[in-house]
Amino acid sequence: MKQIFSIAELTPELGKWQTSWLLLYKKGFEQSDCAAAHFEEVAATLSGVGLFMADVGVVRDIHPVYEINSVPALLEFRENSLVNVYKGCYQPAQYRALVENAVFSAKRGGEEPAVKNVVVYSTPTCSWCHTLKRHLDVHGIKYRDIDVSKDPKAAETMVRKSGQQGVPQTEINGQMIVGFDRERINKLLQIS
Repeated sequence: MKQIFSIAELTPELGKWQTSWLLLYKKGFEQSDCAAAHFEEVAATLSGVGLFMADVGVVRDIHPVYEINSVPALLEFRENSLVNVYKGCYQPAQYRALVENAVFSAKRGGEEPAVKNVVVYSTPTCSWCHTLKRHLDVHGIKYRDIDVSKDPKAAETMVRKSGQQGVPQTEINGQMIVGFDRERINKLLQIS
């Protein structure tokens, strides 16, 4: 486990590992302190993976780069690419399962199709958003969920990319899909 103090320090560290994890937290806040303690407990027993922490109260240049607007948030990286974000405090067994599953998947190598960068733009009250995320979860697709009702910058980004304001919207490797277009989503994600 390594404490990170800037994006300049983080970037070369990510390049050293096939799979890396960064816990963003803010010391002195209950959920963040919970996440930090549980993540440190698990990190002490793991090897073969990059495990990092950054206190956003001290480090101010990492979370804007990855558009993280609330902590605690656990960021999962494959090589230098962000592939998923897990928000909140998890139990040690849950952190262990996340990390070990990612390491196992990464070690299998060529058997798996290339990791897709999937971002879901949603709101908490949108029923189609929940349907879309449930569909991705059922098929084991990792995605980054952005609540545009709480993040005006993300909402602007979404509209700029698609020209549409409605949710859900899904970005798969740079391609925008407006609404829950199951057929197109399945095609882009190679879901049969």
